[in-house]
Amino acid sequence: MKKLVIATALLMSTFTFAQTIEELKAEKAKKAAEAAKLQAEVNALQAKIDAFPGWKFSAFGTIGANFSGFNDWFSNAVPNSSAGNIGITVNGVANLDREKFFWRNSGNLNLGWVKLDDKNDPTDDTSFRGTTDVFTITSLYGRKITKTLAVSTLGEYRTSFISNFNDPGYLDVGVGATWTPIPELVVVAHPLNYNFVFSSGGNTFDSSLGAKIVAEYNKTFGKLKFRSNFSTFQSYKSFDLSNWTWINSLGFNIWKGIGVGLESGLRDNRQEVFNLDLNADGTQKYSSLDNTPTKIQSYWLVGLSYAF
Repeated sequence: MKKLVIATALLMSTFTFAQTIEELKAEKAKKAAEAAKLQAEVNALQAKIDAFPGWKFSAFGTIGANFSGFNDWFSNAVPNSSAGNIGITVNGVANLDREKFFWRNSGNLNLGWVKLDDKNDPTDDTSFRGTTDVFTITSLYGRKITKTLAVSTLGEYRTSFISNFNDPGYLDVGVGATWTPIPELVVVAHPLNYNFVFSSGGNTFDSSLGAKIVAEYNKTFGKLKFRSNFSTFQSYKSFDLSNWTWINSLGFNIWKGIGVGLESGLRDNRQEVFNLDLNADGTQKYSSLDNTPTKIQSYWLVGLSYAF
């Protein structure tokens, strides 16, 4: 009899426990559904805020760094050394949208430094040296013809920032049309654009008249922020004076705007290759711009991201 009572009690306890688990799971599912509904309402309100005309500001970027040191590590090419690599990118946006006009401004800064200190060589350079050095700022003003089409004027300036500022420097100024089929995408086509190139010393850069095309896409997918910018100048004077740049930036938010980021860039500019791709003695590798090969420049950076 005693065993029967104990077995019955255990069975009832197990049944009660299972019932409690099922109730908790049901409550959890109910709360999850309520949370999803609330999140959908929050997203809808944010969409209305984003669509409201006025100034909109945002910025995000990536910071990457690594440091290392070796002491009598003979399997290394430099057994006694210290090394470091630092990279920083910043992407900023300031846009104004009104009923009859818009004014869109954006900037990109990418800086990188590297050092290698050979402790057995007292003559080596132990300081951080600039590697990646890109600064671009763009300003686009348009008067709306329709909801998606506008007559526009664009100014875009690009140069290095750490060293050789404005040597070379590129300034594009032109007029044409801007198409915004969706809020996240802006396409600029300016058939009348002048590309000013600034330089000093023995470098030879030519300014020219041509067409400017810019396409920029900015989108946030939940915790992922994405920006892609493609800019090209096609010279009417010579194809050798044309150039294009494509930069893509990703930022994944993990906690309060801090996360993991990636930025990569591609560029083609034959004038830069001709003037800046030099022999060891400092002389130019190529005899003229005509026989200078096309070289795709590139960079990438992975590291800690931030957004605000």
